[in-house]
Amino acid sequence: MQPSRITAVLGPTNTGKTHLAIDRMLGHRTGVIGLPLRLLAREVYDRLVRARGPGVVALVTGEERIVPPRAAYWVCTVEAMPTGMGCDFLAVDEIQLCADPERGHIFTDRLLHARGLKETLFMGAETIRGAINALVPGVEFIHRERFSTLTHTGSKKLSRMPARSAIVGFSVENVYAIAELLRRQKGGAAVVMGALSPRTRNAQVEMYQNGDVDYLVATDAIGMGLNLDVKHVAFSATSKFDGTRMRELRPEELAQIAGRAGRHTASGTFGVTGEASELDDGTIEQITTHRFQPVKKLMWRNSDLQFGSVKRLLQTLEKHTQDDWLTRVRESDDLAALRALSEDSLITARAHDGPSVRLLWDVCRIPDFRGISRGEHASLLTRIFTDLHQSGHVDENWFALQVARIDRDDGDIDTLSKRLAYIRTWTYVAQRKGWLRDENHWRDATRAVEDRLSDALHGALTQRFVDRRTSVLLRRLKQKESLVADVNDQGEVTVEGEFIGKLEGFRFRMDKAGSPDEAKTLRQASVAALAPQFHLRADRFYNAPDTEIDFTEQGGLMWGDQAVGKLSKGSDPLKPSVTVFVDDEAGPDVAAKVQRRLQHFIDRKVAAAMEPLLTLANDAALTGAAKGFAYRLVEHFGIITRGEVADEVKALDQDARGALRKHGIRFGQFTIFMPLLLKPAPTRLRLVLWALHNDLSEFPESPPPGLVTVPAAAGVPQGYYTMAGYRAAGERAIRIDMLERLADMLRDRDSRGGFEATADMLSITGMTLVQFANLMTGLGYKAEPGERAKVKAPKAEEPAKDATPDVTEGEAAETDAAPQGDAIGDAATGIVETAEPAEPAAPEMEAFYTFTWGGRAARQQGKPAGDRPRDDKPAGKGRGKPKGKGKPPSEKPQSFAAKPKRPEKKIDPDNPFAAALSGFKPE
Repeated sequence: MQPSRITAVLGPTNTGKTHLAIDRMLGHRTGVIGLPLRLLAREVYDRLVRARGPGVVALVTGEERIVPPRAAYWVCTVEAMPTGMGCDFLAVDEIQLCADPERGHIFTDRLLHARGLKETLFMGAETIRGAINALVPGVEFIHRERFSTLTHTGSKKLSRMPARSAIVGFSVENVYAIAELLRRQKGGAAVVMGALSPRTRNAQVEMYQNGDVDYLVATDAIGMGLNLDVKHVAFSATSKFDGTRMRELRPEELAQIAGRAGRHTASGTFGVTGEASELDDGTIEQITTHRFQPVKKLMWRNSDLQFGSVKRLLQTLEKHTQDDWLTRVRESDDLAALRALSEDSLITARAHDGPSVRLLWDVCRIPDFRGISRGEHASLLTRIFTDLHQSGHVDENWFALQVARIDRDDGDIDTLSKRLAYIRTWTYVAQRKGWLRDENHWRDATRAVEDRLSDALHGALTQRFVDRRTSVLLRRLKQKESLVADVNDQGEVTVEGEFIGKLEGFRFRMDKAGSPDEAKTLRQASVAALAPQFHLRADRFYNAPDTEIDFTEQGGLMWGDQAVGKLSKGSDPLKPSVTVFVDDEAGPDVAAKVQRRLQHFIDRKVAAAMEPLLTLANDAALTGAAKGFAYRLVEHFGIITRGEVADEVKALDQDARGALRKHGIRFGQFTIFMPLLLKPAPTRLRLVLWALHNDLSEFPESPPPGLVTVPAAAGVPQGYYTMAGYRAAGERAIRIDMLERLADMLRDRDSRGGFEATADMLSITGMTLVQFANLMTGLGYKAEPGERAKVKAPKAEEPAKDATPDVTEGEAAETDAAPQGDAIGDAATGIVETAEPAEPAAPEMEAFYTFTWGGRAARQQGKPAGDRPRDDKPAGKGRGKPKGKGKPPSEKPQSFAAKPKRPEKKIDPDNPFAAALSGFKPE
């Protein structure tokens, strides 16, 4: 029989060592390959299945066992490699891990004892050449050079990290923090850690490989042969916790990870990021030239175990070696577990012979996937060993309860990760042959739970660390594909099916972005795709009827519920200009079309609402004082207080007044106005135009329509109430047309002797008596309160009743015997009392006010300061008070004259006090 050929293929990363091993194994009838990670084992298994089919390929790891009946090629983790199989080919990858403080003794054992019948292949770094040469006789060495170059590029910020980069962290917290930053700045990242299940890891890697995300955040697990399309590797730290202490990574460890950059012939780069300190020149040179200090010691533990007793087993495990190349590994988890269980007298009593001691050792080798305390882990192992020793199987009811407690896919990333770690323990137990009665069922059940948890964890990682929207757009932009945008009826904008914002009018409101870079990317993608949408929307807007467009009381211009522009001050108060809300990306043509449509709308709106005023301004027949007065009225938007134009009113002759009245102008006692402009629509527009003309930063709103009076607020802009069609008086403001009707009622009242409010006065103002008194005070009157007995209307007389009642003869006798008059008799005592007359009821009182003219001081005192006109005196001769009857007719002095009476002067109908003068005519 030809002796087995032993070959050591050594070299840096990206030399095709693993690919060579797979090819060599497929060249034999049977073979087994040991790999350092469960993740890498799954990757190699998938490659072999694609090459030869699932019927001849087996996968054996601590938590996974897929063994078809005709399995010829076995893919395993190094710990799970079967011994004594007699395969033609055997390979162990990453053999330099013989020097690893935790797992090194397993790799050393395979180096010393694992052999294929025809060929044995060890793959690893050049640093282990001397150890292999010393410990493996007859080995043949093959050195392979790296296919591509590896270059150092220094430190880079995460925001400037190039695409297709892997950022390496050495703790779960660090990995999550980096992934969160990349989500905000770059659209997201895939997460790869050794603790992930193969299903979760593969889903995350697939997301990276197909370009959904351009960044990968990983632990140093990616250094163990995972083949990824990585162009740059950045270290977020250069130290890690190795289980006992924090230590700096050695140059060869950094090189193992950095070597993942560059695939096949594509060159790669490496550097640092975040708070990681710069690599020194010596370390950089070692990494780029692949020259490192050779391995001096390999971790070793005696594998020739004796199971006569627990004590003897411990002795053989703790045996020392005399080989200078080997050093005893520090206490591993399985040895610590055995030591803890050996202190239990019941355990040692049960483990009394070889099979029971071997069973105890197999139980102690269950990894502590949960990462709990050694005491809790030892308690779990005690229960499993007890079941196996007593009944030959683990209690399935208890086992089912443990699995059911974990079988939940709700919770956050940390919760799901803990459940995955827990199920790995039960998956490991289910994979042990003979430990469960229905082992096939429980292998499938635990695998199903792990798959569900893996999918849930992948979903949670993706939801937290990947912005699908940004990643999809980035990929489309990178591929320079045309983006497909859609705008639905609600204006929601989607690009490639991803919601990115909303189109409000002609402005794109982008959805909240995580960072400025992300916002820039989203806007770049959306604007390129929305260009035709802007033009289509502009055409639809230009042809929309005026009923779809409106202005707000703050001067905004709305198309439905979307803001498309605002009014601006124009050269003429009645001709405002328009400022449009159109994104620059929409283009000048869209902006011009929107501007024209809005200008047409507001011009027609002003023409319709202000038609009486525009007609007055354009009346060429008006001349002289009438034309000047018309100009003043147009300047004040059709409403002006009489006190402001008292002199101009005096200057108007009857013809001028008649010409102005033809335009509907009313000369009131307090205000000169055009009644048609007091309607709600003109009032609303007038306030906006007035606010624009006066450059107000905040436009006051118009009062609710239909109200005769409104509360008079302090601090409003001067002239607001006049423009709103009201006059402030006291605590309230009254509509000016109703105020003029009230003035008409007050003309013939005795303002000197005093008068009371009538029901008609209260009715037209819609006020209570107290509110009316306050209003009158604001108009310049004095209100003297009083109280008097209320005079009730007399009741209708009741019909007379018959004074003689119908009584019987007996009743008449009793009546005669009773005392007469008001006396009341007591039959028992004979005492007779006389009833006292009832006291009269107190009269019902009522309040009233007596109003007298108080002059300008009282009138100004009752007005809000912001709305006092410059001249608040009522128009008329003397301008001191409304003319009315000064005294009652009986108190007027009599006068006699021999000459005949003068003919009466014709009363001026526009003088609000002229009619009151008639009250002074002698009787």
